[in-house]
Amino acid sequence: MQEITQLLKAAQDGDRGAADQVVARLYADLQRLARSNLRRAGDLTLLDTQALVHEAWMRLDAASGAAFPDRRHFLAYAARAMRSVVIDLVRARQAERRGGGVQALTLNTAIADLTPQDETQVLRVHEALEELAQLEPRLAQVVEMRYFGGLLEHEIAQALGVTERTVQRDWQKAKLFLAMSLSE
Repeated sequence: MQEITQLLKAAQDGDRGAADQVVARLYADLQRLARSNLRRAGDLTLLDTQALVHEAWMRLDAASGAAFPDRRHFLAYAARAMRSVVIDLVRARQAERRGGGVQALTLNTAIADLTPQDETQVLRVHEALEELAQLEPRLAQVVEMRYFGGLLEHEIAQALGVTERTVQRDWQKAKLFLAMSLSE
C-alpha cells in the first residue's frame, strides 16, 4: 500500500506513468466499485463494468489539482466519479424525448439478475444525497464511501479521521435522513 501512496504522489506531481500504474494496480478495486454502482443503477445505463471504470478514469484524469494522499482517498473519489457518471447518464436519458420509453437491449446477461429501478428514483436518491451534503457534509461522505464506494466502516473512519463508532452513528443518521427525504 505504501507503494500506491508513492505512485499517487508521483502522479500528483505530473508523472503520467505513475498515474497509469495506479489505475493498473487498483483496477480490481475500481471494477468492484463499478459493479456496485451499476447494481444500484439497474438497467438505467448501457454501461458495463469496464466502461464505467474507463469513464470514471477519464473524469479522474481530467480533475487537475485533485490530491489523493492514499489508496482510500483515491477510491473514495473514484466512487464519487462513478456515481456522477451514472447520474449524468440517467439525466441524459430523461432529457431524451424521442424513444425515451423504449427498453434498451443489452448483451450483458448479468442485468437480468438486477431488480429494476425507476429513473426518477435514482435521481431522487441523488437529490436527497445532495441535500444531505449541504446540511451535513460528513454524513454524505459516509454514504458515498459506504454505499457507492463499498468501503468498510474502519476504512471510512481512517479516510475521514474519525472513530468507527462515529462512522456507525453517521451512517444511522444518514439512513434516517434519506428515508425521510425519499418518503416525501
